Amino acid sequence: MTNEGRIQRDIMLAASAAGWTTWRNNTGQAWTGDPTWLADGSLLIRHPRPLHAGLCKGSSDLIGLRPLEVTPAMVGTTLAQFIGIEVKGPGGRTTPEQARFLAFVRTKGGLAILARSAADLDRAVD
Repeated sequence: MTNEGRIQRDIMLAASAAGWTTWRNNTGQAWTGDPTWLADGSLLIRHPRPLHAGLCKGSSDLIGLRPLEVTPAMVGTTLAQFIGIEVKGPGGRTTPEQARFLAFVRTKGGLAILARSAADLDRAVD
């Protein structure tokens, strides 16, 4: 497991302990179609078409919801707030697409976090 993978696991555990629900959001592209295994063990894909995974280019490594109580008039009502957590190892930097996604989440009222450790979750909420 990579350093960033361990950090991501620790962040997911901390988020769960805080009552949040997070999901891994893999982004990228692969190919799908009609598969045929060849005698040499390779795979031939007939009628290939691209398969795009994830929310969008630059979307956070972890996405999820956290319960949130709001306004005195709504006391006792629990809402879900969208969260986007971009996980980086020490010295890792966000891409322009990742920075734009985090900014978008913030402008729409979500919680957007750049996290290098599970402790970053606490700092982001305080």
